[in-house]
Parts: sequence; C-alpha cells; structure tokens
Amino acid sequence: MQSLTGISSDRVPSVSSNPCCLIVEDQVLIALSIEAYLEEAGYDVVGPMISSADALEWLRTHTPQVAILDYSLKDGACTELAGKLVRRQIPFMVYSGHPRRPDIAPEFAAAPWVMKPCTREEILSTLQTLTHRPSAP
Repeated sequence: MQSLTGISSDRVPSVSSNPCCLIVEDQVLIALSIEAYLEEAGYDVVGPMISSADALEWLRTHTPQVAILDYSLKDGACTELAGKLVRRQIPFMVYSGHPRRPDIAPEFAAAPWVMKPCTREEILSTLQTLTHRPSAP
C-alpha cells in the first residue's frame, strides 16, 4: 500500500506521546500542507492516503487517535471509511470542497465539517477539539 508521497503507509509512527492522525486526501498539495501543519503542531501523521480503500486496509491493523477525511476521493465518497471510524470510536473531521448537505449519510452526523480552503488554525483547532488536546505553543 502506498501513500500519496510514495512512502509505505504501513509505517506506524514511533512510540510517542503525540496523537496519531490519519490523513485521507487525494490532492497532493493539500495533503502535504496538512501533513506539514500537523507535524509542526506535534502530531504523528499517517498518510496521506489517496483512497478510502487504502485507509480501510491500514485500519485493519492500526488505530489512529484522530483522522482528517476529504469527503470525495478518487474511489468515491468516504462514507464506508467514516462508518468504520464511527464504529471504532475514532474521532474525525471532514475537510472538503463540498458543503455539508442536509441529506448527508448518518456516518457524518457528529463529524466537524470544515470547508476548503480554510486557515491552518481552523484545521488545528478542530483537531484539538476532537482530541481534547491543548493548543500548540
């Protein structure tokens, strides 16, 4: 399985006290920007993964503390992936260019929905709320 950057997504961040965040985003520049933001803020990052299928495969043997999902990926809407995260009680946010629709699948009901583009601070603030982590210095 390959991540967006060509690095094996089977890698697991080394044991640390930092929360692990799974990034599922198929747009290279956006994914790499998010990855850089999170690493600078003290998160361990897995991915970016470019499809729900890749993320679901990784989740078979790993558990992040939080995830960022693009709603619309190369292999379609990430509804199945969102459902898996909900069942495993892994908090996630949706970072999408699509607005939240009133008829959105119930898997997304409790997830914060952040519209692209947004500021780095908005992404980090949303993740900090999901992980109950204090703001980075």
